[in-house]
Amino acid sequence: MRAARILSSVAAAFLAGACAAASVVEVPVETPIKPKLDASAFDRVYVAGFLAGGEEDVDANIETVRLLRSQLRNKASLRVIEADVLPLMDAAAGAQEGGAATAQTPLAAIREEKDLEPYEKVFERKDYWKKIGDEYQGPLIVTGSVIFVPHQRSGYVQREQETYDAFGRRSVVPTRTYMDRKGYILKPKFIFIDGRTGETLHTETFREEVLYNAEQSTPALSAYFELMDRLLPSFLATLSSQSIKGTRMLIR
Repeated sequence: MRAARILSSVAAAFLAGACAAASVVEVPVETPIKPKLDASAFDRVYVAGFLAGGEEDVDANIETVRLLRSQLRNKASLRVIEADVLPLMDAAAGAQEGGAATAQTPLAAIREEKDLEPYEKVFERKDYWKKIGDEYQGPLIVTGSVIFVPHQRSGYVQREQETYDAFGRRSVVPTRTYMDRKGYILKPKFIFIDGRTGETLHTETFREEVLYNAEQSTPALSAYFELMDRLLPSFLATLSSQSIKGTRMLIR
């Protein structure tokens, strides 16, 4: 046993000496991530339009189409079709039985996913989407729904407060403060449809939230873009390969 302990100590000392003599090199590493949806069968993409609800000061349908088209032009290999935005609320209302939902429903009345359920049957109409696809030579169609609603919450928030002692030395102390905050919730659902057949290929659902101090005046459109910016990488990862950059430490 004593001999084993001596050998173990010698081995540890040898390894420590080797590591001390070795140099450590930081090597950049890039790991590719495959897209969630195989879009290799398509050479064009048509961001068609969205069912929208919530904040009336922001046309979530138009703004989402513009933003996604802009991002796809810069990031994806598919050619973006520049065409009119579909009035999906009208198309969805026309597909209802018994007039359960109408296109005249105020945006502010649509605040939750359940409020859009009467409209969402439009995504099941393969004939409708195939007809749209035929107009543009069978592209990949991006559609879905976007709910962007005001939100407020009250509660304790931890903040850092600067303090100075009698000698002028600065320190930062965490404090808990009860605050009223207001902001927005963004809940988009992206549906990818095969324009050749009208079949749904993939669906992605997201939820993002932002809160500001109650005294802070933040335009609704600014908050919308802030929230969309958070989820755009995930949206783009659905269609195009992404890569994660990092580093590895090598000893030599």
